[in-house]
Amino acid sequence: MTKPNGSSATLPLLEVSNVTAFYGDLQALFGINLKIHAGEIVTLIGSNGAGKTTILRIISGVKHAASGGVGFDGYNVTRLSAHKMVALGVSHVPEGRQVFPFLTVKENLSLGAYTRRARPHLKQLMEEQLALFPRLAERMNQLAGTLSGGEQQMLAIARGLMAQPKLLLLDEPSLGLAPKVADEVFEKIQEVRQKGITMLIVEQNVVAGLSIGDRGYVIQHGAVLLEDTAANLLKNETVRAAYLGL
Repeated sequence: MTKPNGSSATLPLLEVSNVTAFYGDLQALFGINLKIHAGEIVTLIGSNGAGKTTILRIISGVKHAASGGVGFDGYNVTRLSAHKMVALGVSHVPEGRQVFPFLTVKENLSLGAYTRRARPHLKQLMEEQLALFPRLAERMNQLAGTLSGGEQQMLAIARGLMAQPKLLLLDEPSLGLAPKVADEVFEKIQEVRQKGITMLIVEQNVVAGLSIGDRGYVIQHGAVLLEDTAANLLKNETVRAAYLGL
């Protein structure tokens, strides 16, 4: 892990530079470039199979880019493993929540604080997450697999926050949730933002995803089609026609 030239204070918190990726012989990403500055919420939108999840997987170290680079917090992290990325301050909440169904809520949260930085603060971190997600406090000894979909999503986000991330990656946080429950999840995401945590969100609900974001990228066929402020993307005719049916 090496730092690039220049002061990290002048750099984006995250910079993805000309990244390509493959699954076998199938190319999934074609020269992706994106930046996120500390404190921002940035939203990725695009159709299924556009490459959005692959971008998150490369940032979090779950998958490595075939070419190009990833910089995080002033470091070149292009080839770092997922557990080292967590230690650096990147938490990934994957699509489908993926809580540990046969462990309790408390045990799931505890597993989120396994890093050397977070472990000494386990009690405080637990209290912070339960204050943010009071419903989890009522279900601490309940098996995660018996929670509702919305509660599991809140648990997945809370578990990601237990690692004290600088950057939180959220993949389809509203997927499979009733509209009212999805609205509650988005409200919690905005509360997380107030804690100063930067977020990159992949979201199928274009209006909701852009409404809570500062900026957005439209991903199409593994490439960036558009980049703009979230407000401008909501008004963009191409976005409205392709994703809002307007």
